[in-house]
Amino acid sequence: MRATPVRGYALGERRIGDLFAEPLKARLRQAPAIPLDAIRYWDTVALATGVMAPLEGFMSRTEVRAVLESWRLSDGRVFPLPITLPVRGDTQRLIRSPLAGLTFRGQLVAALHVEDLYWLDPEEEAKAVYGTQDRRHPGVARVLEDSPIRVAGTVTLLEPPAYPVEPVLTPAALRACLLELGWRKVAAFQTRNPLHRAHEYLHKTVLEWVDGLCLHPLIGATKADDVPVAVRWETYRTLLAGYYPRERVLLSGYPVAMRYAGPREAVFHAVTRRNYGFTHFIVGRDHAGVGHFYPPDAAHQALARFSPAELGIEVIPAPAAFYCHRCQGMASERTCPHSSEDREVLSGTRVRATLAQGGDLPPTLIRPEVAEILRRYYRRQTEGEA
Repeated sequence: MRATPVRGYALGERRIGDLFAEPLKARLRQAPAIPLDAIRYWDTVALATGVMAPLEGFMSRTEVRAVLESWRLSDGRVFPLPITLPVRGDTQRLIRSPLAGLTFRGQLVAALHVEDLYWLDPEEEAKAVYGTQDRRHPGVARVLEDSPIRVAGTVTLLEPPAYPVEPVLTPAALRACLLELGWRKVAAFQTRNPLHRAHEYLHKTVLEWVDGLCLHPLIGATKADDVPVAVRWETYRTLLAGYYPRERVLLSGYPVAMRYAGPREAVFHAVTRRNYGFTHFIVGRDHAGVGHFYPPDAAHQALARFSPAELGIEVIPAPAAFYCHRCQGMASERTCPHSSEDREVLSGTRVRATLAQGGDLPPTLIRPEVAEILRRYYRRQTEGEA
């Protein structure tokens, strides 16, 4: 079968080989250094490897203004999140220097080609991106603690990304993989959580009509109380090995940090997935939400504002799935005629509370192998807190 061309921007990875890295590193030792937190480290990796194309660096004031006001770049292309680099300390050297070194955990990891230095109102940014200035929102709390001084410019990666799991295919590598497999319709699924039977139901429903599915979990920085990526990765591998057709499913990490920006982040997750060559993107209810800050259907409504041509990918708005005791199987509002009394819904809160106490969850809601991995994790957490 001849594969059709995949969608996405032409990608130019901004990485430098060892031959040229050392002279540039020597030059950067004399230049200003900007320490990166975990979120900006993953932004740097994503910018340099084509994940955030058409961006190749941290946004200028013009681009940030366009994004905050219209969810688009200044040229009209859909891009809903400001990708900026806050800086503290002596900014005078940055004004005079065309280059700056980006460091992470004390190591020089990238070069920044300085193009602009500007001020961004944190309260305005928080309100525009998150729809609130409530500090109980983790994204708002972070933005309000950031420096309002931002530096713009393209980035060049000097060190291989410190991926916590493997495989993590770059957009260019994943595109090549899809072409080799000959998959024309490819759906991607975003998650930052372990998977349960409702997720599995959605995946397999979509697998009935696409050529392949890519489980594309986020592997960048998340909240401290989220399940760590290493534990999640073990659950993904276990589930895929036992319950999915191996020849039709891929697992690859998505090296981006969570911002918990609800509808804006849902659009961001969609437009960046086009760069990987995916044709479809599954979006569940409360995608990228946190707490009760966004209505459950906010992500679906936000994505419906844009056409597939504008997004570069087709969105599959997935309904909430549950186990129906009368149907004796997984279902959704679209397929189940029974009342809420017959339905059993699995929440992350229930998973944590039950497994941390050594309890069991029914296999109708979560695979026993996955439950056991999480039970061990929560047990360790509980013992550590004792």
